Amino acid sequence: MIRVYTQQQQGERWLQRYRGCAPVFVCVLGFTETALLPGISAAGTTPQARQYTAIADAEFLVNGPCPDVQYPLPPLEQGASPVFISRAVLNGQQIKPQIFNAGLPIPPSVKHVDLQGQPARCLSTGTALPLNIVEALWQQGLQWGQKLAVPGRYIICAECVVGGTTTAQAVVTGLGFLVSGKINSSHPVCNHAQKQKLVQAGLQVADLSSSDPIGLVAAVGDPMQIVVAGMMIAASQTCGVLLAGGTQMLAVYALARSIASSQRIAWNPEQVVVGTTRWVAEDPSGDTVGLANLIGAVPLLAGQLDFSKSKYPQLRAYEQGYVKEGVGAGGCAAVSHLYKGWHSTELLSEIEALLAQQNMMRPSLA
Repeated sequence: MIRVYTQQQQGERWLQRYRGCAPVFVCVLGFTETALLPGISAAGTTPQARQYTAIADAEFLVNGPCPDVQYPLPPLEQGASPVFISRAVLNGQQIKPQIFNAGLPIPPSVKHVDLQGQPARCLSTGTALPLNIVEALWQQGLQWGQKLAVPGRYIICAECVVGGTTTAQAVVTGLGFLVSGKINSSHPVCNHAQKQKLVQAGLQVADLSSSDPIGLVAAVGDPMQIVVAGMMIAASQTCGVLLAGGTQMLAVYALARSIASSQRIAWNPEQVVVGTTRWVAEDPSGDTVGLANLIGAVPLLAGQLDFSKSKYPQLRAYEQGYVKEGVGAGGCAAVSHLYKGWHSTELLSEIEALLAQQNMMRPSLA
C-alpha cells in the first residue's frame, strides 16, 4: 500500500517509526489569482468555479455528504474531487481534520483557524503577496507547528490551492532549480508551456535575490506555502511531518529548507517525508521522482491506490490522468494503511460508499 520512491532507507525508517501511531491532520487553504487563468487547472471547469474549490473541499472534508451544502463541490472536466479519498480515510479512521485559512477570497463555511492572510495575485505580476503578510504567515506557521506537534505522533500537512502547482514551479525555479517539464498538474497531460511562460514572466518582473526565500514567496508564491513551511520546520523538532501532496509539497520542502538555512533555524530533516498518490509519483507527463531527487534528501512516498476496477467512472478517470491529487489524498491513502492497516480494497470500498452517498444527494455534482 505504500511505496517509497526516493531516499529509500530514510523513508522506510520514517514509516517504521510511525506505524500504528495516530496522526494529527491539518489542511491549509489558500488562493492565487493564477487559478483564474483559462486552462491553468482542471480543479473546476470555469474560473468562477475555481474560486470556491478550496471552500467546497473543506466543507466536504469536515461534513461529508449533506443534503444542504453551502458550497457544493465544483463540477470537474472528468473525475471526482480528491477530497473523497481524504474524507473516506479521515472519517473511517476517526481522524479529525483541522482547517486553516491562509488566504481565501471568502472564509470557509466550517470551523477553521483564520491566519489573517490574503489571496495572492497572479504570480505573473511578480508581486503576489505583500511582504509583511508573508512574514506574518511564516510566524503563524512556526507557532502552529509548535502547538500541533506531539511527541510520538506525526502531523499530516495537506493543502488546497487551485493553481498551486504553478506557484510551486515558480518558487522552486526561484530557488535555483531547473524544473521545467518535471511539474505535475490536474490535467491528464501537464500544461508545461503555459506554466513556464507565467513563471518566467513573474520572476523577470520580480528580479529577486536567490538569498531571500521569503521575498520569493511574496513575489510569485501563494499563502499556503509559507504557512506549511513554518509548520514543517517547527514540528520536525518534536515529531514527524508528512507533507501530503506532490509538486506543491516538494516546493514547500525546498522553501522551508532554504528559509531554515538563511535564518539559521534548527530543524530535523529525518522527521519529514512527502506523501502523494501513485498517479502523481508515476505521472508520465511530469517527473515527480526526478523533481524530488533534484531538490534532494527528501523521501517521496505514495499510497498505492488503484481505481482501475472501480464501478464509478469518476474514479476510473484517475487512471487516465485526471485530477491525480489534492486535499492530502495521497498522504491519506498511505496513512490508511500505516495507521489502521487498511489495504487497497478496503480503502476503495470506503471511497465508493462515500461517492454513492453523494450521488444520492447531489447526483449532478458528485
